[in-house]
Amino acid sequence: MTSKTSRYADFEGLRERAIALRREGLSLRQIRDRLQIYNNDMLHRLVKGEPPPDWTKRPNAKDDLRARARELRSQGMTYDQIQLELGCSRSTISLWVRDLPKPKPRFTEAERRDRMNAGLAHLRAARDQERQETKRSAREAVGGLSDRELFIAGVTLYWAEGAKDKTYSRREALHFINSDPNVIILYLRWLELLGVTRDRMRFRVSIHETADVAEAERFWAVLAGVDASTFQKATLKRHNPKTVRKNTAEAYRGCLVVYVTRSAELYRRMEGAWYGIVLGADPTA
Repeated sequence: MTSKTSRYADFEGLRERAIALRREGLSLRQIRDRLQIYNNDMLHRLVKGEPPPDWTKRPNAKDDLRARARELRSQGMTYDQIQLELGCSRSTISLWVRDLPKPKPRFTEAERRDRMNAGLAHLRAARDQERQETKRSAREAVGGLSDRELFIAGVTLYWAEGAKDKTYSRREALHFINSDPNVIILYLRWLELLGVTRDRMRFRVSIHETADVAEAERFWAVLAGVDASTFQKATLKRHNPKTVRKNTAEAYRGCLVVYVTRSAELYRRMEGAWYGIVLGADPTA
């Protein structure tokens, strides 16, 4: 029986035969069986430099994607558009198509800016609509308030915004100031619930000295349902030249001060009710 040593002795002869078989289109396994060369290292040395036949190559799953990427790039698509279309990474797409000419921009700089602004405007409008819908549904969910609910809401509002009695300065009276018309409307409705009539209320505007005081008084008088002539002298806020004011729009009407005469008993009820709310909200109390 011929030994392996004698079989491999004529290496150049084996190589010539192996190359010839390779060029005929045989695979490594077929060459191995023909020449009975079962040493893989030797087999690879015999066919070194000879490319394998096409039929032995495994298909590359990315070949189709690469061809498609090049096709899309030739159509003028950007890397981002190709990535969105094929789901490949930008780095891979760049490797596949970087030899192709860069497509001309689809839009001019002005067109691109206009499209971007239009998109932002659409997004803002959608978000604003969503905000308004949230507010509308929440508003409708509240519905009408019972007297008890209005009382609790008014007590909470006063404790947040109204003047309080101090141990070092007794001020047991309802004294309220605010710039929000809706807050004032709710507060006046609360006072009505408590039985306070308009003749017991004293109104005064607190406003910046550069504003239109008379117009502000007319506005608050209409909202409160009283004559502007009954207003006490306005409190004017001095202008500080170092301060940059932001409340200078036409809608600026300062704050309305509402003082209730003979209201010590009402104040005590309000304060007691506030602490009742605090205790009622505490499950451990």
